[in-house]
Amino acid sequence: MLKGNPINIAGFLIPSDNPVFLMLLSIHILAALTCVIAGIMAMFAQKRPGLHPLSGTVYYWSLWIVFGTVVIISIPKWSEDYHLFILGCFAICSAVIGRAAEKYKWGKWPIVHITCMSTSYIILLTAFYVDNGKFLPIWKNFNPLAYWLLPAAVGIPILLRTLRRHPLSKKYFDKI
Repeated sequence: MLKGNPINIAGFLIPSDNPVFLMLLSIHILAALTCVIAGIMAMFAQKRPGLHPLSGTVYYWSLWIVFGTVVIISIPKWSEDYHLFILGCFAICSAVIGRAAEKYKWGKWPIVHITCMSTSYIILLTAFYVDNGKFLPIWKNFNPLAYWLLPAAVGIPILLRTLRRHPLSKKYFDKI
């Protein structure tokens, strides 16, 4: 169904020129870009009603679209793309847990929410670089292992700093 001839668009090798595949890929890319922007907005917004929950909700549902499309796109090329499916599973599971922690106010929910939502964002970026790093300026010069490790190497220290300083999670760390 999604098979076709590979094409090159702006230096990116697209595995199929099939119109259905290209439509799914376009939806996937738009949803992923929405995730990146909404995620940044949620990170920097004040944590109160308004922009933070709105951005977080846009991020969450856009991530579901990214996940749904990666499932459809990865199945026909399973041997080449199974890792993207696995990353998608981890990203969406992390976001679901992070959202549930806040919604149901689990014990120490701020730590779970911040950690899981941040982790889903790091995994989203990791999947992007693993799949596209070889086509990107500067990144294409890196060892492919960097595509897997750099998003976490940058994101985890930011996450830890946030957990230590954010008013909602800081109170738990002050007791340690």
